[in-house]
Amino acid sequence: MAGLVNKGTCAEMGTEIINVSGLGVIAASDLVDAAKKIAKAVKG
Repeated sequence: MAGLVNKGTCAEMGTEIINVSGLGVIAASDLVDAAKKIAKAVKG
């Protein structure tokens, strides 16, 4: 079942809260998304 993502019922709302929190946290939807965002953040 590769590619199947199970998200909670409030995943979108939680991501939005993280994004506007000002905490300097980068929200990701899965490990692939997280790896891409980390690589981009490190490169500047």
